[in-house]
Amino acid sequence: MYLIVGLGNPEKQYEQTKHNIGFMISDFLIKKLNFENFKPQQKFKAEISTGKYDNKNIIIAKPQTYMNNSGMAVQLLKNYFKIQSENLIIIYDELDLPFEEIRVRQEGSSAGHNGIKSIIEHLGSDKFNRIRIGIHNNDAEKMPADKFVLSKFSWWEKRKLTKEILPQAIEEVLKLLK
Repeated sequence: MYLIVGLGNPEKQYEQTKHNIGFMISDFLIKKLNFENFKPQQKFKAEISTGKYDNKNIIIAKPQTYMNNSGMAVQLLKNYFKIQSENLIIIYDELDLPFEEIRVRQEGSSAGHNGIKSIIEHLGSDKFNRIRIGIHNNDAEKMPADKFVLSKFSWWEKRKLTKEILPQAIEEVLKLLK
């Protein structure tokens, strides 16, 4: 069984913000794989969707704990479903990577990302798969990081996201599932 977690913040005000790219990719992924719509699961503090891909059971989750407490939901899901660390995939924004760049890692520090920091603290380990989506652009230098990550994507960025970045991120997820 695999657990794929897209990081973001619940509430309408955070939709389409850079920090919610994990939620956006999760939404795109359930459509691509023809999974059921997300349903709130209070006991996991997350919205989840389940299905099968390549004969593997998959859970896709969007924590509802807000970014800085993402580890709480990840830990609940991982423990309940007895997910092995190598079958955990976290998708999130990366301020240190240029917009459009995608990198995959199997372990490492949080690099200052509070959602990843929370997951490492709750799991007691940094050994899990990550798909990091670059969000850095020229505006990142003009405002504090916390304001930048909560800013909306520009029209041009949204277009790039839907045409190139989201499909490429899905391909990276599918590679990890093989």
